[in-house]
Amino acid sequence: MSSYPHPIIAREGWFHIASAFLLALIVHIFLGWLWALPLWLIALFVLQFFRDPPRIIPLQANVILAPADGRIVAVEKTQDPYLKHDAIKVSVFMNVFNVHSNRSPVDGVVTERWYFPGKFINASLSKASLENERNALWIKTDKGIDITCVQVAGLVAKRIICHAQPGDHLSRGQRFGFIRFGSRVDVYLPTDTKINVNIGDKVYATTTILAELRG
Repeated sequence: MSSYPHPIIAREGWFHIASAFLLALIVHIFLGWLWALPLWLIALFVLQFFRDPPRIIPLQANVILAPADGRIVAVEKTQDPYLKHDAIKVSVFMNVFNVHSNRSPVDGVVTERWYFPGKFINASLSKASLENERNALWIKTDKGIDITCVQVAGLVAKRIICHAQPGDHLSRGQRFGFIRFGSRVDVYLPTDTKINVNIGDKVYATTTILAELRG
């Protein structure tokens, strides 16, 4: 997968931003600013939603970086439903005001990718991990450790975008996808991983260290 530069505004939003501003402009010209004001506010909301700022990448070895901006809603021992082994799941919930660009938590190769159609219930709920529309990446780190990173659609999210394909090598912090309008990202880690976050913590994609791998 080719690297993606940081244009500040995510390319996945360019069409939506242009459409929102064009509609507001047309209404402004033909009906006046008062009628257009709600549309200008909507256009500004769409613009802020698709912001995609560059991030500083921590250089520490054996760390797991946050794959998304948001709030931690789950840290629990469970079974990885994709690789079928015991794991620790760390979940990041993104509200509509968070940056929705998704970034790789580790350096590694995408071994497999799975897509599942599903529901669009509130992504902050635990059952969203297995019932909502989702896209899962099995990433084998450069040291041979298996990590699963799952994009999960939310209540109003209608499109999961993933640019990574099996065989691609992802660098930690590398942008690999986007979820439009509210969602969550789950990361399944080895059971001996040292977790550095707690439920309720705010995290930021790439800059926050979620956990540290043993060894």
